Amino acid sequence: MHSAACCAAALLACAGLARSQVALDRADYESRLHAMWQALCIANWTGIRGEGQRINPPFPTDADWGTDLGRGVLEYVFQDPWGADDDSDIEYVALSLLTHDGILPSPGAWRQAWTDHVNRFIWVSNAEARDLMDRGVRPPGTGLASANRYWLHIDAQLTTEIFGALAPGLPGVALDIADLPISITARGHAAHAAQFHVALYALAATVDRQAPRPAALLDLVQRAALLLPATSKARDVVTFVVDDYLANPDLDNWELTRDHLYERYQRDDALYGFKYRGWTESSVNLGTGVLCLLYGQGDLARTIRIGTLSGWDADNGTATMGGLLGLVYGPAILAEAFPGVSISDRYWISRTRDAMHDYLPDDPGAEDTFTLLASRMLPLIDQSVARAGGIVDPFGTGWLLPGASISPDLNPGSRLDARSVTLNAIRTGLTPTGASSVASQAPSGRGVRSPDAFASGFHLDASGRDVLADGDRRFYSTENASLPAGDEIALTLVLPGEHPTDSVIFIEGDHYPEGGWFETLRVEVLVGGVWSAAGGTWSEPLSAEQPFQFIEFRFAEVTPCSGVRLVGLPGGVGRFVTASAIDLLTPAILAPIRGFDVNRDARVDVEDLYSWHRTPVDVTGDGVADQGDRESLEQAVRWQEIRDMSHPQRP
Repeated sequence: MHSAACCAAALLACAGLARSQVALDRADYESRLHAMWQALCIANWTGIRGEGQRINPPFPTDADWGTDLGRGVLEYVFQDPWGADDDSDIEYVALSLLTHDGILPSPGAWRQAWTDHVNRFIWVSNAEARDLMDRGVRPPGTGLASANRYWLHIDAQLTTEIFGALAPGLPGVALDIADLPISITARGHAAHAAQFHVALYALAATVDRQAPRPAALLDLVQRAALLLPATSKARDVVTFVVDDYLANPDLDNWELTRDHLYERYQRDDALYGFKYRGWTESSVNLGTGVLCLLYGQGDLARTIRIGTLSGWDADNGTATMGGLLGLVYGPAILAEAFPGVSISDRYWISRTRDAMHDYLPDDPGAEDTFTLLASRMLPLIDQSVARAGGIVDPFGTGWLLPGASISPDLNPGSRLDARSVTLNAIRTGLTPTGASSVASQAPSGRGVRSPDAFASGFHLDASGRDVLADGDRRFYSTENASLPAGDEIALTLVLPGEHPTDSVIFIEGDHYPEGGWFETLRVEVLVGGVWSAAGGTWSEPLSAEQPFQFIEFRFAEVTPCSGVRLVGLPGGVGRFVTASAIDLLTPAILAPIRGFDVNRDARVDVEDLYSWHRTPVDVTGDGVADQGDRESLEQAVRWQEIRDMSHPQRP
């Protein structure tokens, strides 16, 4: 009888793995998660000393290291225990929720987690989202442009990268599980910046750690950027920094690229079609993060130093890239960067977050350790691997990860954007129109009066183009229409031509004490020039207590139509409704086969191989179904064979 250890060794040494597959050792990855948390905290607390101290020229240079810009001497900071900060504590709250609810908690669960634990030490979009939650708003409404004025700021890109670490080698799964938490505080190109960080952390598991670090990290950045739409400002930032880095003959002169960032995205922003929104905005801080990673050349200490000196919100990108290096290279990079330094394992979450579980009841100064935290992340990775159609070694020694394509098609926002009938019409030169059965007299600051506001497709647009006019993001309101009691309101979207649709999405605007919501709501569709009632179901009930509600009406069958009308009684004594967006959605394209589970029965076994022979599919993610896919699948199935033959409990 083989021992479990022998079986595990056979699993992880499976000969001839297809090039797209990754066999990941569980113990090694756990040590990398531990190093990630430690490196993130060193980078965070070091970077805080540069945070907000230089937001215009003259920016700091290497010569300023060791000086005090106003928040303490610029030097590497070590703590025991590590104090929680917004670069680590919101992710800590997220992991607590996922540990309880699994990798895809509901919008209500996210709101509850924030209201229970996130009440202090929050700023900008995080603070705005938290205030909205107190008013009943749930994500994704909390990050909606019409709800959160800071929707294009930095917040999501410093609070969600951890989701990539929970889906090693699986960027598509990582983006799926990060989608809702990113939407808590961001949309548009700010959401793309957060997705880029998630992708970096997911792809960290695929980096060749034996390759020269500068080349390996450059490749990592370039692959992660491919998950963003080419039209996105975030993609522009990453590409600009990469190109400037590659063109620089002096890689010690990182300040040159930082100054070029300032010129393009701040000083001359309008010249390039952009808008600078202040030192906590997404774009410049995304740029400094990429900058410190590339110019740091894989040296953790150098990366942290450059990030701290880079300007603007200096701790955030620094923390993200410090954590990334810990995740890629593990404990060795910490020992290399800080020889002889004993780096604390203890974490003080109650410094900033409320009512968290105390894992160290006998330690009055801390509630958790990174050792315990890394261990708690492993079952979540099991869930991600299973979701991707990969294999979790039953003996707890590793995972076999399937190959995955890398393209914007994996981006959840891009998938929804592609289904928008309004956006597809606009992009082909057609003009959707919005109409209302009443004439709005909405007062300033409480919505706009033109129903075209909800017919623009703006709130489903995932192109990531910069938004230059704030008016684009506002919602429509019928307030002060003097509607008689008992009369209904109809909001109508009409598009040229007929389009096959399977659902209607309705995104509300704000609610007020006097009204802003529908008490009742039915759907009518325009087919062949005739309006008729649509059959289907709502994704959730209407709620007067939940402003900016996202609800979807799913048709009983696909319906070719050229318009939709929402009709119902308005709520409140003011008898008015609000709408951020009304749109028709084309049927979702069935997601491609995920990983090795070809027959979609939640198992990987010989039946998947039989299924593949009947209908070949792309298993490796290279875009074609060929002999390489069959070989990859056969190797995956043999993992199961070795397990079955070697399991000591096998009958």
